[in-house]
Amino acid sequence: MSFYEELVAQTQVERQALLSADLVKVALSGEMTIDLYVAFLTQAYHHVKHTVPLLMRSGSAVPGRYEFYRNAMAEYVDEELGHQEWVLNDIATCGFDKECVRHGRPTLATEAMVAYAYYTIDHVNPLAFLGMVHVLEGTSVTVADEAAQKIRDVTGLPRKAFTYLTSHGALDIEHVKFFEDLVNQVTDEKDQADIVHAAKQFYALYKGVYDSVLNSSALSLAAA
Repeated sequence: MSFYEELVAQTQVERQALLSADLVKVALSGEMTIDLYVAFLTQAYHHVKHTVPLLMRSGSAVPGRYEFYRNAMAEYVDEELGHQEWVLNDIATCGFDKECVRHGRPTLATEAMVAYAYYTIDHVNPLAFLGMVHVLEGTSVTVADEAAQKIRDVTGLPRKAFTYLTSHGALDIEHVKFFEDLVNQVTDEKDQADIVHAAKQFYALYKGVYDSVLNSSALSLAAA
């Protein structure tokens, strides 16, 4: 069994807990409102804006024997540059003030997930950041396209309001293959254990982000 296969197998329980989150059920059942969709996009913006800084931080922190990892992080940076602006543009298309979101604050759950990512890179193992990559990209491939279609059907929003979701859906399958090839090059048992542990944590943290969207009492957004 490859390390990628072990990673998937060892985090299956946590993955299922995330995919069973109430927000996912709402999205896939066609019950999502525009306000709730924008609340989801708002939290997405506040973690997506850290993607490139985290990739650069992780890549710069590995020792020389992991040059292949550094090169992979550089490729990821090229792919991820500017994606936070896609999220903001989707929010504007929904009729909300994207600048209000840009200058606003995320929920505690989103802050905690982002903070844990920096902590993991700086104080545990820079390669453990692959746990976050596994969770976010793998989840997107699983549900993003279907969720986007369901939300479009029920809200009547135009296709251009779903740039972020559709770009991280089936189109991300190539990214998952890239990730699989990358993670299989990690052969050190401690590094592997750190990646598995981080993935388990990020599944739980990302579920917390989903839950925080539903638990918000009101949107701190101004209609455009």
